[in-house]
Amino acid sequence: MDGGRLYLDTASAAPVRREALEAAWPYLAGAFGNPSSHHEVGRLSSEALADARSRVARVLGMRSTDITFTSGGTEADNLAIIGMALGAQAHVGTQAGRGARGGAHPRGGGPPRRHIVTSAIEHEAVLASAEFLTRVHGFDVTEVALGPGGTVSPEALEAAVRPGTAVVSLGYANNEIGTVADVPALAEVAHASGALFHTDAVQAAGWLPLSGLGVDALTLAGHKVGAPKGIGVAAIRARIPVEPLIHGGGQESGRRSGTENVALAVAFATALELAEAERYAAADRVRAVRDAFVSAVLSAVPGAFLTGSPEARTPNHASFCFPNTSGEAVLLELERLGVTASSGSACAVGSDEASHVLVALGIEAEVAQTSVRFTFPAGVTDEQGRLASQAVIEAAESLALSYT
Repeated sequence: MDGGRLYLDTASAAPVRREALEAAWPYLAGAFGNPSSHHEVGRLSSEALADARSRVARVLGMRSTDITFTSGGTEADNLAIIGMALGAQAHVGTQAGRGARGGAHPRGGGPPRRHIVTSAIEHEAVLASAEFLTRVHGFDVTEVALGPGGTVSPEALEAAVRPGTAVVSLGYANNEIGTVADVPALAEVAHASGALFHTDAVQAAGWLPLSGLGVDALTLAGHKVGAPKGIGVAAIRARIPVEPLIHGGGQESGRRSGTENVALAVAFATALELAEAERYAAADRVRAVRDAFVSAVLSAVPGAFLTGSPEARTPNHASFCFPNTSGEAVLLELERLGVTASSGSACAVGSDEASHVLVALGIEAEVAQTSVRFTFPAGVTDEQGRLASQAVIEAAESLALSYT
């Protein structure tokens, strides 16, 4: 909360943690060396990078060799999906050259794996990666059937996968509606078909468990947990062949070339550790504030309805449609009243089209354009939640008069 304003858009970017900035500073100043350089200043950077990698791996329950630092969640999603899908094809060729029988995928033999499974409500980075594989490399893509509120059942995924599925990519927590997936159960279905499983966990970090999910790849973005923008992680099991998107000097174990941003890697590790340490207490407290906020809005604003799953959603997330208004008009009125929210994904900025997520859930485009998303910070108080609901009610009442 800044200057008396209520900032309720942490799904777009969380406030940067002071601890993350302080941890990064030495690697912007004195220890500024290139981590690939063989001298003392480079060694200091290299050691800091290795330590950051190890700290992130511990939070995720993975190994340091699984962690690739990227420029953010979008690049991480691209590397995980495209990298693993194309890596599987390269693996086929390598195994065939060695006389292997059918080695079509790191998980086993069978037909060539040129099929991707995802859903219609994934982040644009996931959908665009799948589209690229279709357009440029001839992959087929299947969108799994959605259940109530954007949920995906193991049975629906089982119907979507097939012997040629290379990668299944389903988000852990949806960025627009907050719906949470049962990732361990879905990963088990993918693995039973021989496919690799990736989950975009960008919105889950700090709110849901990140370890023990049984996934092959998990992606994160630093600015959702209090690190500066421009840093992310693609956590992909080291045993899985990955075709890099960026070629050059072979940094990041050959998965992402280019001089690493040591300072931001350290900031990310620090912010992620803090978010994980605070997660249990923050989730319970913020969920209570969020639930009271949702109840107040729904009881006072005629026609308003919650989008996403009422039960299976991240603790900090509330998203509504306000029929017979305009989402942008609601946001402007909320700004006037001192509340900052959003109309959905920040990655769709500038688009005047209805949310692809809401349309996929069967909401009419005209109604989908009235959507507003509220995502609470970990430090939100009961009083701030009450003030936020009052502002929403006042804004909706004011605009209802204008649209009648």
